[in-house]
Amino acid sequence: MTSPPRRTVLAMLAMMLGAFGIGTTEFVAMGLLPEIATGMGVTEPIAGRVISAYAFGVVVGAPVIAIAASRVRRRVLLLALMVAFTIGNAATIFAPNYEMLMISRFLSGLPHGAFFGVAALVAAELAGPKSRAKAVAHVMLGLSIANVVGVPIATALGQQLGWRAAFALVATIGAITVVLLAAWVPDVPQPIGASMRGELAGFRNIQIWLTLFTGIVGFGGMFAVYTYISSTMQQETGLSRALVPLVLMLYGVGMVIGNLLGGAIADKALTPGLVGILVVLSIVLMMFSFTVHIPVLAVTNLMLIAIFASALVPGLQTRLMDVAGNAQTLAATANHSALNIANGLGALLGGVVISAGYGYGAPAAVGSALAVCGLLILLVAILLERRGSFPQAPISASVR
Repeated sequence: MTSPPRRTVLAMLAMMLGAFGIGTTEFVAMGLLPEIATGMGVTEPIAGRVISAYAFGVVVGAPVIAIAASRVRRRVLLLALMVAFTIGNAATIFAPNYEMLMISRFLSGLPHGAFFGVAALVAAELAGPKSRAKAVAHVMLGLSIANVVGVPIATALGQQLGWRAAFALVATIGAITVVLLAAWVPDVPQPIGASMRGELAGFRNIQIWLTLFTGIVGFGGMFAVYTYISSTMQQETGLSRALVPLVLMLYGVGMVIGNLLGGAIADKALTPGLVGILVVLSIVLMMFSFTVHIPVLAVTNLMLIAIFASALVPGLQTRLMDVAGNAQTLAATANHSALNIANGLGALLGGVVISAGYGYGAPAAVGSALAVCGLLILLVAILLERRGSFPQAPISASVR
């Protein structure tokens, strides 16, 4: 690594701020659905589709942008993605009707996965091989902090000044991030051999697919619980509605801890660390289903779920870098498409068992089963890796 340490820290901070803005816009709509519904003249369930529009943008945008921009220098790509993110959120502020709001949310979601993926690659390059996962975790930290600080502030702002004010805050964060990225992120040249053909070849790499499915299934267990956490805490644990925001804040703190823990583990022992994290995650999810009626134990286990689910992300991102070969950008960005699919999968299966009458404690048992399935997929990937070979990450030119 040739960049001076101070500039590396500043570059990390700029990318972390971008992650903070993206995390805020992703989740703030959930707390402002009543205001959005009233403002757009639609029902709350219809307004909820703006969340789906954003998620769909994430899933579509990550692989498409990765392939289309395979030869674009990563610093330039980061800037372009954050400009697009800022414009998308600005369009949300001025959306005159529900249809335009849906389009603006879809457009805002397009850069999401690509930004995180490219930022992870840049962070890993700046940090060097011994600290890659920690660097990735520091970028992802912005997303976790958004859940603790950004979303509550933006939600309160939207409730007091109108829902558009929340997205004005996000657009402002995006604009500031563009300036900081331009000032602080050094030029990181593309790896030798980077091309659209190389990225497309990633679709034939079984290790990429198995790692992505590990995230889709294993991480989906967390969303089976988190999606219904407000009702679970009130109806099963017996907490008052006023305490739910505090529980969510504790959950966010757990995510911050998990990100840092996961980065440290992945740098020391990547594969054993991923296996161990999935084992522990499956256990704490099952423990939550058994202790959901005991407030202290329920909240404690909920924090443990947040810690170990978040600890999974830096390791998965780092493993994808290792197995991707010349499809580095595709693999790194597709990870965030996978995590959004995990969101939908966990919410869907959790909703199925609740609708079947098993109660709000049941999604945690489903989540535990998903974590076990994710572990099995990872073990298959490890077995195949030991029996054969997979493309190694390409060598990058030095940072200028």
